[in-house]
Amino acid sequence: MKAQVTERVPSPCERGCARALPHASGLPLTASGTASGVKRVEDESMENFMMMSLKTAKTWTIIVLPLLLLMLSFYCCHVLFPGYGITSQTPTSDRILCDFSRRWDSLSFNVSRNRRLFLRLNNLFWNRYPSSFPLPYGVKDSEMLILKVLAIMSNYDMPESVQSLDCRTCVVVGNGFTVKNSSLGGAINKYDVVIRLNNGPVRGYEEDVGNKTTIRFFYPESASPDPSVDNEPDTVMVLVPFKKEDILWLKGILYDEKRVQKGFWKPPPQFWFGKASQIRILDPFFLRSTAKHLLDIPLSVDPKSKQNPVHPTTGILAVFVALNYCDVVHLVGFGYPKAENQDLPIHYYGKDTMKSMTDSYHNLTHEAQVLKWLEDSRAVVSLHPHR
Repeated sequence: MKAQVTERVPSPCERGCARALPHASGLPLTASGTASGVKRVEDESMENFMMMSLKTAKTWTIIVLPLLLLMLSFYCCHVLFPGYGITSQTPTSDRILCDFSRRWDSLSFNVSRNRRLFLRLNNLFWNRYPSSFPLPYGVKDSEMLILKVLAIMSNYDMPESVQSLDCRTCVVVGNGFTVKNSSLGGAINKYDVVIRLNNGPVRGYEEDVGNKTTIRFFYPESASPDPSVDNEPDTVMVLVPFKKEDILWLKGILYDEKRVQKGFWKPPPQFWFGKASQIRILDPFFLRSTAKHLLDIPLSVDPKSKQNPVHPTTGILAVFVALNYCDVVHLVGFGYPKAENQDLPIHYYGKDTMKSMTDSYHNLTHEAQVLKWLEDSRAVVSLHPHR
């Protein structure tokens, strides 16, 4: 009797595996061939996975690396080297920024810092301002006149809200044409102390120069009849006396006496509506130190030499005062056109050109060089490029 041979039928799994795992040689699949095929698929899957991972890693590297470099650059510029670069942002009260004493010492002015800014009645009364120089570099021959003016004034210091600050951030706003269309007004308003010069207007120019005014330096010829127009109710109005007539003018205003009219290169206002509580008189020490230590110009000129004296501008004076009083000093609106460009405007307001500076008592070229030196020394930072 013949044995019955039963033909084995492949299971569905085997048939599926056979279709899914074709052998490269075209020979029938064996058990070992099936295992090697599975292993090959696993290897290919792992290889594909690794290639996808590498592509993903490269993509993230391309995205993240520039961000890391940008953050590192920001840290270096604003923390390690805060004095460099151009910025429209106000400085923070960082310990590094506020430690100005070392930078002051490095400038080698050979004068003490944090001196009181304004003349005081009691000190002048007790002859604590001995001076061998007349105005503008001292009070010699004007002591009694200044005493009368100080006697009617009620304040001789900065407001307590500013005086009490541990770190004072200051910006000196020059009147130069360079600030026009700068859109720095918002940034300027964020400083603790905003220093303005002469009759530089605010109303109508807020977008570029802001509207906050902590201190305004002026002299009679640059005084606006109504200080409330471009200043705040608590703005400190600082008279910079260049000559005895300047003190006589202020005395006439405060005591409502006959106004002096002679001795001015431009007629000062006969009515000035500033409040006595707002007025201060800058100590001539600062103009003298600006001339002697910052600009290195002679304090007196031999009359026989027929040489015109050279005096600091109000702008460079304000910078020196800020270096004395503030921990962070930034500048905006500084710089004049080159002397050969006589028709270019010099202010962000009005129509004055370089022609109006032809006969001035200022050495603008030298002052520009000194400002550049202060920037290179990291004593000041300019908020925008200047000429």
